[in-house]
Amino acid sequence: MKKMIYLDNAATTPTAPEVIEAMLPFYERRYGNPSALYDLGQKSHDAIEESRKIIAQSIGAQPEEIYFTAGGSESDNWALKCTAESMVMRGRHIITTKIEHHAILRTCGYLEQNGYEITYLPVNDKGTVSLEQVRRAIRPDTILISVMMANNEIGTIEPIARIGMLARRYGICFHTDAVQAYGHIPIEVNRMNIDMMSASAHKFNGPKGTGFLYVRKKKRIPPFIHGGGQESGVRAGTENVPGIVGMGKAAAMAMESLKERMEIETRMRDYLIYSVLKQVPKVRLNGEWNNRLPNNVDFCFDELEGGNLLVMLDMDGICASAGSACSSGEHEPSHVLTAIGVPPEIARGALRLTLNEKITAEQIDYVTACIKKNVTILRGQKETVKFT
Repeated sequence: MKKMIYLDNAATTPTAPEVIEAMLPFYERRYGNPSALYDLGQKSHDAIEESRKIIAQSIGAQPEEIYFTAGGSESDNWALKCTAESMVMRGRHIITTKIEHHAILRTCGYLEQNGYEITYLPVNDKGTVSLEQVRRAIRPDTILISVMMANNEIGTIEPIARIGMLARRYGICFHTDAVQAYGHIPIEVNRMNIDMMSASAHKFNGPKGTGFLYVRKKKRIPPFIHGGGQESGVRAGTENVPGIVGMGKAAAMAMESLKERMEIETRMRDYLIYSVLKQVPKVRLNGEWNNRLPNNVDFCFDELEGGNLLVMLDMDGICASAGSACSSGEHEPSHVLTAIGVPPEIARGALRLTLNEKITAEQIDYVTACIKKNVTILRGQKETVKFT
């Protein structure tokens, strides 16, 4: 069996051994319900609060501003639906972009069906939203602006601090989906003028099924799940103690190694981009080259189907994707690539490669060679079909 080269870290990251080790006691011995008053339960409660402190510190927030969820999609849903509900007397207008994750776009679709009006802003050919477009979209009845911090497909980093400053000037709540960004680039919620932020543990070597929503203390939101008094009474249900502990450990590890990982991943990312663009004809890089996530590379190859390329790379021991894992199986071209102006026939040849700090130059050379080989084969097969 070939050695696997895993290049789909935007879809999910492996759970770090240290994270698993931190979680295990809360499955085996420290299994008390955190709402219980006896010592076994209080140990679980204390562990949750320690993770809350770690995560709050990582973004310059207060512990009481962190709410634990089941992941990024829940956090996004909570931010949009509950803001819309609580602000309905002020207005029903929300601003977002055309390249958001489906957890945002489909929630916006749901809100549209319930009487809200959504403005979907375009982006430029690199995937960046214009601050002036945001400003022009603001209306007296605008209650929320939601713009992702970094795109999950093409890796472009948005001008979040400036958008947040604009939202604050107009007294509008500002939410950002930071699922791809948290743990990979520095985030400071006060400096960046963020009122609400979503994140998910499995994107930074934590466990799946765990995430958090940051909510600025002054922004009160109604409960998303009704029931008990957990999470300050706004998200009922017995807490996922092992998951929360694991996320706290993963967050601490991510912050400790952030600068070093960014340097390694950026260097290897640029080497991969340069190698493929130099060796493979008829290929384009999607998104910004520099203003992108350190570990993100996204190409489109002319004259082939990305799905076929993925299968062949898998046979070579390389795990990659055609885009968002949440869109896999859909036959339409990526809405992100469509929004940046990639023609449908080219968008179908998309390949996303997302690295981690363990990737080596030798592995990148192998990946580049496999891409070149398989692209040549697929284009040759197309020519054979075309002319016979």
